[in-house]
Amino acid sequence: MTTSEKVRVLVLFGGRSPEHEVSCLSARSVLAALDADRYLVTTVGITRDGRWTLVDGVAQTPAGVLPSVPDEGDTVTLVKTRKGPRLVRFGDTYDGEEVGPVDVCFPVLHGPYGEDGTVQGLLASYGIPYVGADVASSAVGIDKRQMKNVFTARGLPQVPYVPVRRSVWDAGAGTVLTEIEDSLAYPLFTKPARQGSSIGIRRCPDRAALLAGIDEAFEYDRSIIVEQGLQGARELECGVLGNTEVELEVTAPGEVVTSHEFYDFDGKYLDDNLVLRCPAEVPDRVAATCRAYAREAYLAIGARGMARVDFFYLEAAGQVLVNEINTIPGFTPVSMFPFVWQRHGLRYPELCDRLLELAVSAAAIDARWAP
Repeated sequence: MTTSEKVRVLVLFGGRSPEHEVSCLSARSVLAALDADRYLVTTVGITRDGRWTLVDGVAQTPAGVLPSVPDEGDTVTLVKTRKGPRLVRFGDTYDGEEVGPVDVCFPVLHGPYGEDGTVQGLLASYGIPYVGADVASSAVGIDKRQMKNVFTARGLPQVPYVPVRRSVWDAGAGTVLTEIEDSLAYPLFTKPARQGSSIGIRRCPDRAALLAGIDEAFEYDRSIIVEQGLQGARELECGVLGNTEVELEVTAPGEVVTSHEFYDFDGKYLDDNLVLRCPAEVPDRVAATCRAYAREAYLAIGARGMARVDFFYLEAAGQVLVNEINTIPGFTPVSMFPFVWQRHGLRYPELCDRLLELAVSAAAIDARWAP
């Protein structure tokens, strides 16, 4: 196969989000899985301040050190030409040089400015097919307030919670505390509304911890969620693939087993004892419920391409609660999304092939029905 016959894939990673390093870990795995005989891959890292820079993959780092996008590379940007979208690089002299065309983009980005519809809108405006949810679905999926509102409207069972906006908290923290403590019981969890990888999440066994948790969550977002803690809850996760409801594929639920108090950032990415299981050892009825809820959550926000849907399973009560949906799930070596698909017979390279095919298919539909 000649270079001209290969699909030209732009892999974006890094970004302005606190999940910058996690994005780099995910991108490393995706790049290793993309078939060099099928794809001509261009890797663009987004620095912490949002600059797009041409990089040669993701650098290897010592054990326990997470990778990041270096800041010394040339700046690159997308340009829409009469022949289609092109990547252009700029050196210190600002003389532009074409890198090449882009057939499809794989945004391996997590959190704000990557998973929230911002990059998706940019790519859509240039007419570039991209992996994952569209602008609206991405925005709803990352915002826990709006996501929960949509799930409630769809009748999906969830953990009790109280949303808190920074302006309301500053105007009357005492009133908000009363509302929280009247509605929920300790222990509680505080979470930024638009963040992932358990960043900014704290378990709060009492009021003092709650105040500290609220302050920490507000460091990451102006809107937060205070959520009821659950005793003895098991964390289950399903993977979903597909663009339309008639073609959706949903995996059996997998389970995360961690030695940490809850599945926090260190537990996800720095715990050598982390165990992933699929299928999870749960009754058939519970597994079927998870798959049904995963499908419903996916359709509720209008997702396409892929998502991971997370649940809490209260074993004593036999109850399944929907936790959240992730429209760009992790792709690291210890991430659940690629793991559950591997257990269903879809190896990592085949999963990436499928996602790129879904991206091109979705773009063709958009081009036909766009306003």
